[in-house]
Amino acid sequence: MYLISDKYVIIQDMWIKINKNFLAISLILFSCFISAEENPKDPYENFNRGVYTFNDTIDGAILKPIAMGYNHITPDVAKKGINNFYNNIADFITAVNSFLQLDIEQGMTDAGRVIVNTTIGMLGFIDVSSTNVNNYTDRNKQDFGTTLARYGWRDSAYLVLPFFGPSTIRDGTGLAVDGLFINPIGYIDNVALRNALYAGWIINTRAQLLDATNLMDDAAIDPYAFQRDSWLQMRQNQIDGKQQINYNDYLDDFLTEDDATGEAIKSSANENQNIESDPISHYKDAESNEANKTSQRPLASHLVSSL
Repeated sequence: MYLISDKYVIIQDMWIKINKNFLAISLILFSCFISAEENPKDPYENFNRGVYTFNDTIDGAILKPIAMGYNHITPDVAKKGINNFYNNIADFITAVNSFLQLDIEQGMTDAGRVIVNTTIGMLGFIDVSSTNVNNYTDRNKQDFGTTLARYGWRDSAYLVLPFFGPSTIRDGTGLAVDGLFINPIGYIDNVALRNALYAGWIINTRAQLLDATNLMDDAAIDPYAFQRDSWLQMRQNQIDGKQQINYNDYLDDFLTEDDATGEAIKSSANENQNIESDPISHYKDAESNEANKTSQRPLASHLVSSL
């Protein structure tokens, strides 16, 4: 009788252990299913996260140190002139795309801005058009991606491009057209000069984004998701005609849109720190970090998209 009872207890213990293991496995599979659930705007998330990490590594090892050195040794007046020069080239791309969108009035305004800055502003090093003595104070920003959106391709999947950073399939196509056919730098025959201008553009843009990098470092629990969401919203604003030229300023607006947003970010950051002290949550975080491992430089790959 006792033997049967002991066997029953043993079988019962085994059944409990099996149920516990089954429950644990079910929870793990369920969490994997939830984490793998596609964001409708980001159907290639696994691929994009890998490219994001690659770009971020390149940035941390090469681009960010160069940009910091550039900021340190270059006088503010020179940096301002260089930034104006590249903005003038971007304005030329904008003017062409405004005409391609059949927005003749805006195209004339954009072209007028380029002409004034290229002539009176000495190739754009002086931004004469942004003074209060003319009608070109508001900079427009268009590219072939927004042109494609103008003709109906409004929705497009998020895509992180190697070296180029956040984009979509539509905007990646537009980037290629702008770079190959519209950007005037591409028509310079002198290869050394052409490459130097491209390199200068990248360094100048990365230097402009240093503050935004620090801003996102402090705020983002998942830098990849934060960059994706803020970039897509900024891009949608551009397509809808709500211009946001400076990504650094846009991020500041994005983070401080209202007090609740800021409090939510702080609360989430504190919660993330508290989780570290909890063994179970720490185990979950370890798996999550292994899958979504990124450095704390979320704007590493954001160069060309901000040009």
